[in-house]
Amino acid sequence: MRFLADENVEAPVIRALRELGHEVLEVGGLKPGAEDDEVASLARERGCILVTNDKDFGQLVFLQGKRVPGALLLRLPGMSGAEKAPIVRAAVQETGLSFARHFVVVEPGRVRSRPLRVK
Repeated sequence: MRFLADENVEAPVIRALRELGHEVLEVGGLKPGAEDDEVASLARERGCILVTNDKDFGQLVFLQGKRVPGALLLRLPGMSGAEKAPIVRAAVQETGLSFARHFVVVEPGRVRSRPLRVK
C-alpha cells in the first residue's frame, strides 16, 4: 500500500509502516505546512491512504465531501510515537481491514472502519 503521512504523524509510526513493506510519503517533505484540504488533495493525487492524528479529517471527508483514496485516523491521545507504532502495526498487519475507500479509526483497544462514498 501507499500511505501519505500527515505532518503530525510521528517518525516511529512511519517507520513501522515502512518496516511492513509499505511506501510512505511524508507531507513534510512534499508540501510543508499544507492545510488539511491540500493534504487530502495530495493523498488523492498520489493515490495514497492518508495517515493522520487530526480528527478534522473526519469532518473534511464526511461533511465537506473531500475525496481521499482512504484514511487511517490515529486517535491515541497521550501516547508517544513509540507507543503508537505497535498499535498501528497491528491494525495494518493483523486486522485484515481494507484501507482503500475506507476511513479507519484506530483507538485504544479497538479499530473501526467506515466505507467512503465514491463519487
